[in-house]
This record gives sequence, C-alpha cells and structure tokens, in this order.
Amino acid sequence: MNQQTDSWNSSHSQAPPSHGGVPSDRIIIFDTTLRDGEQSPGATLNVDEKLAIARSLARLGVDVIEAGFPYASPGDFIAVQKIAEAIGSENGPTICGLARATRQDIAKAAEALKPAAKSRIHTFLATSDIHLEYKLKKTRQDILSIVPEMVAYAKTFVNDVEFSPEDAGRSDPEFLYQVLERAIAAGATTVNIPDTVGYTTPAEFGALIRGIKENVPNIDQAIISVHGHNDLGLAVANFLEAVKNGARQLECTINGIGERAGNAALEELVMALHVRRSYFNPFLGRPAESTEPLTQINTKEIYKTSRMVSNLTGMMVQPNKAIVGANAFAHQSGIHQDGVLKHKLTYEIMDAESIGLTNNQIVLGKLSGRNAFQSRLKELGFDLSETDLNKAFLRFKDVADKKKEITDWDLEAIVNDEIQNAPEVFRLELVQVSCGDHARPTATVIVRNANGEELMDAAIGTGPVDAVYKAINRVVDVPNQLIEFSVKSVTGGIDAMGEVTIRIKHEDRIYSGHAANTDIIVASAKAYLIALNRLYAVLQQKEQAMV
Repeated sequence: MNQQTDSWNSSHSQAPPSHGGVPSDRIIIFDTTLRDGEQSPGATLNVDEKLAIARSLARLGVDVIEAGFPYASPGDFIAVQKIAEAIGSENGPTICGLARATRQDIAKAAEALKPAAKSRIHTFLATSDIHLEYKLKKTRQDILSIVPEMVAYAKTFVNDVEFSPEDAGRSDPEFLYQVLERAIAAGATTVNIPDTVGYTTPAEFGALIRGIKENVPNIDQAIISVHGHNDLGLAVANFLEAVKNGARQLECTINGIGERAGNAALEELVMALHVRRSYFNPFLGRPAESTEPLTQINTKEIYKTSRMVSNLTGMMVQPNKAIVGANAFAHQSGIHQDGVLKHKLTYEIMDAESIGLTNNQIVLGKLSGRNAFQSRLKELGFDLSETDLNKAFLRFKDVADKKKEITDWDLEAIVNDEIQNAPEVFRLELVQVSCGDHARPTATVIVRNANGEELMDAAIGTGPVDAVYKAINRVVDVPNQLIEFSVKSVTGGIDAMGEVTIRIKHEDRIYSGHAANTDIIVASAKAYLIALNRLYAVLQQKEQAMV
C-alpha cells in the first residue's frame, strides 16, 4: 500500500454514514446518456428509443438514470414522464430530471417525474466568473441568494435533490465552498462537481474534491458527485482521482458520448473499478483484499448496452475504444497471440466474458420456431411486445433463409434494425441496382408513403449506393446533405449481415440512421430512409408549430 493510501486510511478509519440507503463504501453510477449523451450532434432519440435504452440501463444496474431535461421541449418532458412510468419502480433506478435554477424548470421536472417511485430533481447554476460575467450577467452574491432558494423549492417536490455548480472546474474554490454549503443547508442531498468544459487535470480535480471535503462544513450531509467532459481526454482519469479523494457518485454515459468530445465513459469507469478493485478498496474504507464489487453494475450487460446505444444514436464505437471497441480483445502481434494462448493474463487484464462479449454461438436456424426465437431473445435481454415479436420473427425467418448460421449477434442486429427505429413515414418496398466495371450504376426504388401510395423513380450515380440515394431523394424530396456513411459486418463470413450507419445534415441539425441486412445495398437504403424519416418528423413539427 502506498503512502497516500496509508494517509487516507489514517484519517478515514470510519466510513461516512450512508445516504438514501446507499452504502458509503460503494460508488453510485449516475447515467446521463439520455440527457448529456443525446446532446451529441446527430444523436437525437425519439421516445421509444429512449425507453429502450432506459430499460437496458436498468438491466445494467445503474443507480440513477438522468432521463432528460423536461423544460427543454415537449418531447423531452414526455420522454422523462414515460421513463418514470415504465422504469421508475420501487426496485428500479432513481429517475432524474435536469432543471435550471428557476421555478418554471423545477416545477416542470417535478411534474414529469411524478410517476417514479424514486425521483430526483437535478438543478444547476454556474459559479465560474467567466459564466457569471458573460452568460448569466450576475454577481457572486446573486448566486449565493438564488442557489438555496431554488434548492429549497425543489425540495418541496422531492426528497432527493442534486445541485450542480456549473463550470466548477474553473470556479474560485473559496466561492465554490460557500455555494455548496448553502445548497446543502437548503436540502441538497447530492452536490455534483462538474468539469463542464473538460479543463482540469487529474491532480487538480482530485485536489478540488479534497478541498470540498475539508472546507465545506456540512459536506457530510451530502454525497459528492462528479461530472466531466473529455475535451482533453482526461475525464475518466479525473473521476478516478476524484474517487480517491471522496467522490461517491460518477456521472457518465454509455460509450462516452456527449457534448463536444463526450463525457466520461461508464464502461471504462466501471471496469477500471472492477479490475483495480484492490487498489481502490482502501479509499472507500475497505480492506484491499475485499472482493465485493465497488458498483452494482452487472458488467455482463455492458457490451449489449453499448451496442444498443451505438445503433440507436448512430454514434459508431471506434475500433480501438477501451472495453467495448472491436479491437479491445484482439491480438495481432505474434508475441501477444502466443502469450494469450499460453495464459490469457499475459496480455489481457480482464475477461471478454466479463462485459458480456462471448463467442458467437449457432443458436437458431431456418427451422426454428417462434417459441425458441422468443426464448433466446429473452435470454439476450429483449422483452418484446407481441407486435414487435411478430415483426422480429418475420425478419428472422427472412434472414435465416439467406444465412446458413444464425448467431446471437445476428439476432441483436435483427431486433435493433426491425424494432428500435424511428416511426416510418416512408417505407422501402423495393430496391434494384445494376452496376459493374463497364456499366453506369443505376438504381430503381419504390417507396411507400404514409398515405399508402407507392412512389417509384430511378437514378444514375457514381456507385450503387450513390445511385440508390439519388433515387430516394427524387422520391422523398427532403433536402439534406450526406455527411457520414459507414459499413461494418455483424459477424464473420461471406454471408455476414452488414450494418450501415449514416448521418445526414439539414440546416444546423444532424440526423442518423442505422440498418442491417445481408445485402449491404438494402441496408444502405433502409438506413438512409430511417434518417430521412427522422428529419421529416422534425420538419412536420416545425410546420405544425407555425400554424
């Protein structure tokens, strides 16, 4: 044990009391994928998609789901309300709504959270001088007056109130201490310290948390939380240093998605605390040799949840991404391969199975029945309605006729592609392509609109996908700019299903689409139409708002 750890133990021989039934020697995982994560350009989700992710987060075992910002839009309000209804059971996670430190925001959040058995209002107000001067046009004294008033107001609706001094990483520590003391005195049960612009280094952030522990007189009455961004690639490192200095809640997102360079990644934090448990145990008042988990996350749900978020947001996971990237457990070097074959621990610090990544198994074929299909989906964590199950089963039969082997990854792709997509205004009925090295790529498409009309057109492009997209554009007639097109295989083999993710831009907003098919051209067409459907829905909402 190092000198720092010894020093910590000598001053923390007794673990602090628990808060809200959460043991003080455990880390609370606060997931903000549906709020801060959705603020990634192009990651906009509809209500059904948010519900699907929320259910996956509940299976993952997160303690708190920040479901959205109810005052921001009617769509956000409905999403928070529906998640509170569907996921917010007594045994489920706490459902949280974000609110600025204003009465209208707080009241709106409280209304949306009513259906949840355990609810939290998360209110925030900036404390850095740069925000006070240029954004808020307020003095420090104004902040010291507003914060306790708004925290107390939130407390009239819920018992669980979280307060965040926005841009805490660039705030004057002495002023920050005053604000936090008043927030806690007014009823805040959690105080969150955001590194809003990803400015701090681990040593600085750890010192900030330590300073709060030492200088806020009533800090023992609240849980210290941290929120960080990855602008300098330091978010996870900052959080781990914060844990060593007294932080007990980590605010993070699946795959690290979020504003700009993203947030601290949940999977990296959880697995760091899992793999290096003996190192972190003493900082939480535990014996170093304790084998008790430091979080309540079911790590075997990590990979599945990562895939779902990637598919639904259109935010692809880079191959070299820690924990969930395609190369995370791949070894190309001959020396590494030899070592792993002899003993995995030579070059692997964790087992791929610990995050739910298993070898593809042939579980079903074209002769498999509906019950077997349903049972396997339940084992994979999918609990579908009767309607969705029927849709997925028909799609499974279609794929099974084309593929010799059906794997779990194929099944996940089928469900994600068939069930978890935007409502269809335009539906692909037919796509035919003619191409070759001595032919001009030509595509014919038939698209069915919301009125049931079949719209057909053809186009010539620089390649087969370009021809398909030009033909669809002639039919749908929704102006847009294609800014990203990516393809990857679900499994190996010549008959592998291909996943296509595209991102299109209209004005200043980005819309994503994702689809899978054994025919990559068909997948490309479907992904494009999904993105266009999302764009079209937004345009319709704008038209209705103007009426």
